[in-house]
Amino acid sequence: MKSILYSAAAILILASCNQKPGVEELKTQVYNTEKAFEKMTAEKSIEEAFWYYADDSAVIKRANDTVIKGKENIRQYYKARNQGNASVSWTPDFIETSGDGTLAYTYGKYKWVVVSDSGDTSVFKGVFHTVWRRQPDGTWRYVWD
Repeated sequence: MKSILYSAAAILILASCNQKPGVEELKTQVYNTEKAFEKMTAEKSIEEAFWYYADDSAVIKRANDTVIKGKENIRQYYKARNQGNASVSWTPDFIETSGDGTLAYTYGKYKWVVVSDSGDTSVFKGVFHTVWRRQPDGTWRYVWD
């Protein structure tokens, strides 16, 4: 009888370990990823953060008609722009996830601040939209920004 109880307990424990995260947990993961991404732009660099959080097949749209495809091309894009005097901040106002938990999208407000060599400050505000893909290891990387 004890072996049946131990077997049943083991099955329940294993089954609970293999459950997929719920919708609210997924949204929390995506939110936390957004904030870690934002933090990395300040602590390391904009270039490093946009590279690190990009999926290998990521695409970013910049300006009115510029699309940069691929993680390494995204790194080169930011490297060429010398973002050393710039900072960016954002917070998602909305997060949604797919039913199977493999994709998510966010949108919200951002603020981009650039300080020129002469000390003049330019502030750009807008709305961002990011699409995220959940990686096999459970982390999130953006596929569209």
